[in-house]
Amino acid sequence: MSIGFLLKDRNSAVVWRGPKKTTVIRQFLEDVCWGELDYLVIDTPPGTSDEHISVIGFLKNHNPDGAIIVTTPQNVALNDVRKEISFCKSIELPVLGIIENMSGFKCPTCSECTNIFSTGGGEELAKLTGVPFLGRIPIDPNVMFCGENGKNFFESFKNSETLEALHHFVNSLKESK
Repeated sequence: MSIGFLLKDRNSAVVWRGPKKTTVIRQFLEDVCWGELDYLVIDTPPGTSDEHISVIGFLKNHNPDGAIIVTTPQNVALNDVRKEISFCKSIELPVLGIIENMSGFKCPTCSECTNIFSTGGGEELAKLTGVPFLGRIPIDPNVMFCGENGKNFFESFKNSETLEALHHFVNSLKESK
């Protein structure tokens, strides 16, 4: 579900303030018929804004298992993520783990990995905060290609290291339950 599905024009900006955003968050979480779910993934921008507080407030009755924090490895991102972890701890939402996204660029031709944004920041932050480190996901042009062409990355690139990384942290989460 995306707010983009509700816009008249896909190029329109969403310019809403607190009460309207809170109403939409409530509708997404309480009025959408989700059916039986194994997981509900909510992608939010970094920070500790009203949106985060609203999401947690509406989900509280459903006893969420916790939050998975996704970060890129450079310090500017890690500073925001530190605050997000602190936010989760202050509202007693368990942090299930940290994933380091964009951890290296995987060349589709030679498979060499170049650390554009550095690497290891997510793992280091996990150690500092006592949160499990779930793994790294490289920048993989094939993910973008599939997304932009309506193809299933999981089916199209069954043997990719990126898919292996995704399976690894999903399995880590399953084992920790």
